[in-house]
Amino acid sequence: MTSTAANIPLIPRAHLFGNPERTSVHISPDGRFLSWLAPLNGVLNIWVAPVDDPTRARVVTNDTKRGIRMHGWTYEGQLFYQQDVDGNEDFHLYVVDVEAGTARNLTPFKGVTVHVERVSKIVRDRILVAMNQRDPKYFDLHTLDLATGELILVEQNTDFSGFITDRHYRTHFATRTASDGTLEVHRRNAEGAWTPWTHFAPEEAWTSGPRHLNADGTALFMFDSRGRDTAALTRIDLASGATGVVAAHPRVDLFGFILDPDTLEPVAYSVYVERPEYVALTTDIQRDLDFLNGKQLGDWSIGGRTEDQRLWVINAASDLRPATTYLYDREQQTLRTLFEHRPELAGAPLVPMQPVVIPSRDGLELISYLTRPAGANQPGPLVLLVHGGPWGRDGFGFDAEHQWLANRGYSVLSVNFRGSMGFGKTFVNAGDGEWGRRMDDDLLDAVAWAVDKGIADPSRVAIMGGSYGGYAVLAGMTRNPEAYACGVAIVGPSNLETLLASIPPYWESFRTQLIRAIGDPSTEAGLALLRERSPVHRADRIRRPLLIGQGANDPRVKRAESDQMADAMKANGIPVTYVLFPDEGHGFARPENNISFNAITEAFLERHLGGRAEPMREAEWNGSTAEILEGAQLLQLPARRAD
Repeated sequence: MTSTAANIPLIPRAHLFGNPERTSVHISPDGRFLSWLAPLNGVLNIWVAPVDDPTRARVVTNDTKRGIRMHGWTYEGQLFYQQDVDGNEDFHLYVVDVEAGTARNLTPFKGVTVHVERVSKIVRDRILVAMNQRDPKYFDLHTLDLATGELILVEQNTDFSGFITDRHYRTHFATRTASDGTLEVHRRNAEGAWTPWTHFAPEEAWTSGPRHLNADGTALFMFDSRGRDTAALTRIDLASGATGVVAAHPRVDLFGFILDPDTLEPVAYSVYVERPEYVALTTDIQRDLDFLNGKQLGDWSIGGRTEDQRLWVINAASDLRPATTYLYDREQQTLRTLFEHRPELAGAPLVPMQPVVIPSRDGLELISYLTRPAGANQPGPLVLLVHGGPWGRDGFGFDAEHQWLANRGYSVLSVNFRGSMGFGKTFVNAGDGEWGRRMDDDLLDAVAWAVDKGIADPSRVAIMGGSYGGYAVLAGMTRNPEAYACGVAIVGPSNLETLLASIPPYWESFRTQLIRAIGDPSTEAGLALLRERSPVHRADRIRRPLLIGQGANDPRVKRAESDQMADAMKANGIPVTYVLFPDEGHGFARPENNISFNAITEAFLERHLGGRAEPMREAEWNGSTAEILEGAQLLQLPARRAD
């Protein structure tokens, strides 16, 4: 660490990972109210205020456990939210009585998860929900009356992965994945039966498929990578079959759009190569883009709009500035600051993030993001931070983990390795069959790049990640036992056989794509591949310290995955530190748990990489539910208060 970095004040963990002061801001369709999430007694709840006076806010829910994460408005001005229990992902839907400040669970069904599919401005007294009550594997569509709780079946789903509906909640198209990975698109005919309409080859399934209908149902918008590498947005006239390309980009897939709320035709699209940007399709929206781009907001997006389109909620952030929410008046061309989500970080010693393109050994371009400690001018410790999915992507902007680790003296590198989404079908399909091999090679190539550029000391590199990123940690440390000084694996699969055998039932429609990526257990070759790429079977190769974090209720990567890895290491006499959270699922949602695990991680990295650490406070430890199943003797923890 340079002397400059050593003199930089430590940013408190609570400022980065504690509850934000406000977040998830929405506006009611009539433009009268703002709603947002903010703490009540340390737990995120919904607050509502008049749009012209946010200081008159009042809390309208009273959750005391995990906190609320998702909420929204109907066009009738009803407020709803979704919530699970301790991370089990069985989401229920609640409606809020704004005046009384009470909430009702409208889907109190055990072992059932509910998703909001659509909120229509045409059918205003009901919303469309998907629910797997009848069959845990598939989601039937129902309309739900938020006033009475009445559920009416719209579509009984036998084996489809999703539906395209109109604004009257009628189903027109459905998708399913065939056994060979082909994405089939079916259309409802005049007699009401589903008939095959088009299909996409297995290599196009990740990047292609129907998106939505226009308002009058005469045109279907489709993501399509047939005949090209990246997914374009196409518009299909359903009467004539005429197809035209609305927008395309040679380097990245198109997924983000601004739609005209009346016609549902795209008026702008976003391009995300190294940083996101909007491109206008109409002169009317160009005026808005020019105004907002001229305000130097950083990277911005629309968080909500009023029904008359006069007011937009704008969320903006940059690498050096956490999220800020604004209210944009399109008629007056004015922008009013509503909230800074983390005002306690104003003046904090944040450092810039740099997009970099790293070549892989076989010629792929890996768009990556580097953050260095303040004043870093020589090789030092590096944390390779691996994203989950793996069908996600790393991006530019304010990143609490990057800022935290850089503040502690580490360079941080996030890599969009092959298999990441958004960079075309060749890139995403290059990950098939390459878990723990070429996907791992990409990470090794990124570390080699950082060493070659004088950024990383090769003897002080850590690998850290969650979900697939946790798998990458385990795979990297078993495959390359001398490459990393230590690793931090969070909710990471260790045994691909048991991972496949224990995925949630409602992932059934996704199973074919997962098998294509990691191996088919029904075949001898596939089973051999699964076993070969499972880190648990090579735990005896690990030579460096490993920290494991797991949520006991994780429905995706079950606790057994971390248990198996810890047991295998113990059986081979290899020390491991294993932290379990009994009230968490796939990741740590409660700030107290997130902060305590990050405090443990800081101390772990300080010991093995030589950076800095903020001591864990007694209140941080007592506020969490962390259980140290293995390696307690390796940690210096405050005494836990007895209840």
